[in-house]
Amino acid sequence: MARPVDHQRRRELLERATDYVIDHGIAEMSLRPLADALDTQAPVLLHHFGSKEQLVALLLNEVRARLRHVARAAAEEGDDPVDAVWRWATDPAHDALYRTFFEAYGLALRDPAAYQPFLDTVVTDWLAELGQGGDPIAVTALIALVRGLLLDLLATGDSERVNTTYQRVAPALRGVGARRCTSLRSPSGIRPRHLSGDTAWPPDELTATVG
Repeated sequence: MARPVDHQRRRELLERATDYVIDHGIAEMSLRPLADALDTQAPVLLHHFGSKEQLVALLLNEVRARLRHVARAAAEEGDDPVDAVWRWATDPAHDALYRTFFEAYGLALRDPAAYQPFLDTVVTDWLAELGQGGDPIAVTALIALVRGLLLDLLATGDSERVNTTYQRVAPALRGVGARRCTSLRSPSGIRPRHLSGDTAWPPDELTATVG
């Protein structure tokens, strides 16, 4: 008869394993080095998590959950959640967490069947967290802005340019949301089909910012 899983111990191992992959990466993770770092043995990890693949799937969601907690905490304090996430994310002390997040994103896209729960929530939970009462299309654009600029920052280290871009573009996207525009300017400059003939496109605040 198989030993029952100790759920408190399982949670502890998952939290410590998440700390480990943030420091060491997730794509090439092996059970034996992870077990050594957690002062346990690989069979113990298999007992609690079933397989390496199941553990990796949980780790992906744990990384995502840690990032989501930032937005929730900011919202509870009455701060603008997008700005709060941006300030926290661009602190060099958190680079490793975001490198792991983007690594997890790539891993899930490479093997969506194995990591579908991550893909199912990696956008929608942020839409729910940041978009309460707002235009979901504008919030989508803000999420894309933050994630794209974070990739740029991690790749180039050019914090001045990246922060200036955020500070200049983010307020314009909020303005787009307030005006209920449901698309951003396309590269060809084609007017979104849903807009009426007398609706200005692109919005003045977006044109002034990025034009």
